[in-house]
Order: sequence, then C-alpha cells, then structure tokens
Amino acid sequence: MWLRKRNATDHEYQELCEQIERRLDLPISFEGRYKWIVFLNSRINPRIPVLNRYYGVFSDGKLKVRGIDLRRHDTAEIIRRCQSDMLAVLSQANNSHEFRMLIPKALAVMKRYAMLLRTSRVPIEDLIIEKRLSKAPEEYDNQVEQAIAAVHLTEEGGSIHAGQSINYLITSSRSRISENRALPLELTNENTRYDSERYVELLLSSAMNLLLPLGYDIGSLRAVL
Repeated sequence: MWLRKRNATDHEYQELCEQIERRLDLPISFEGRYKWIVFLNSRINPRIPVLNRYYGVFSDGKLKVRGIDLRRHDTAEIIRRCQSDMLAVLSQANNSHEFRMLIPKALAVMKRYAMLLRTSRVPIEDLIIEKRLSKAPEEYDNQVEQAIAAVHLTEEGGSIHAGQSINYLITSSRSRISENRALPLELTNENTRYDSERYVELLLSSAMNLLLPLGYDIGSLRAVL
C-alpha cells in the first residue's frame, strides 16, 4: 500500500498501521518513508505505470528496487552492473528536482558501458545470458536466441530439454559460427566474438526501463550515444 501525505512523519505512518491492524485484524508493518520513488511502465502498456515495478530511496538513503533488469536472473552481468551504477548515481538525489538534475550523470554511465562494449573490452563471462527453455529446442517456431544456442549444444552431443536453463553468448557475424547468433557457454573460446551492438541495444533497453517515465525512450537514448 502506497500512501502520500505532505510533511508526514514516520510516527504518523506507524500509528496508521496500528489502527489498520486493530480495526481489520490484518497484520501490517511500516516499511519506510521514501525521499522519492519512480513507478515504472507496464510491459503490456508502456503508457501505464504499475505498482510492482519501481525503484526509490528511503529517507535513510537505502535503495529499494523491484521488477527491473537488476533483479532478473536472465540479465547479463554487464547490463546488471550498468543499471546498478546508474541507480547509484540517481540514489544521491534527495528529491525529484535533484533526481532530474542527476539524469545526465546517469546517462554518462550508460555511455561509458556502451564504449566498453563497442571496443571489445568486456570479458565473455560478463556477457553470458541465462534463459530457461519453455520447450524442446526443435519445437520452437521462432528462432529465439536460447533455442539457437540449445540447438548448437545438441549438435555437439549435449543434451537439453524443456525446463532446463541454458547459458549463452550473443555472437558476432564474424564469430566462428557466423550464420547463427547465439552460442552456448560450453562452446565459446578465446576466438569467439560477441555482437557488441546487440549488447548495446540491451544496455539501452535497461536504461529505458529506468528512465521511460521521465521521457527517455530507445530513440532518445540512442541519440545520447
């Protein structure tokens, strides 16, 4: 439950919790008071914010995040680290005005990570994506990356089936297997080249997830780069 009252104190919120619990016999606790909070857009309808995807900073400076790339198990480490560093910048804000003033610094973090990707300075282990297969590799109609990687693995004698997870790298067209765009971790080596622009797109998407409520879409973030 999200409440807002101008100049409210922690004691007032705690008192309200006690009243709710007493009158409704419903256990309820006071989690904390935010300096600011950003409710993120729905994946189904990007114009509508939802209450289970957000990030914000408590009055004691602690950051709280829900439903973003940082919390997803299938996010590559380089994307997770970039989003974490962007949030570290934004978390310095004490109010919405300071938050907006810090957005250029957060975008500078995104640009730095994009440069690392484009100059091939990111190790493969930081680029691995883990996805769970919803069906057997041969049953996919669309050649999604995890299915392509799974097919490679089975062709090399490996075994993987629906329900299992696969770790893979998005590969460059100059990679050893040029006609396919994803390679299981087990088949990568020092000569494997990753698709830097595809990872930059993932980077932009994660930045957009944070900043879309502030008016930054993929097009405007591309322009920043």
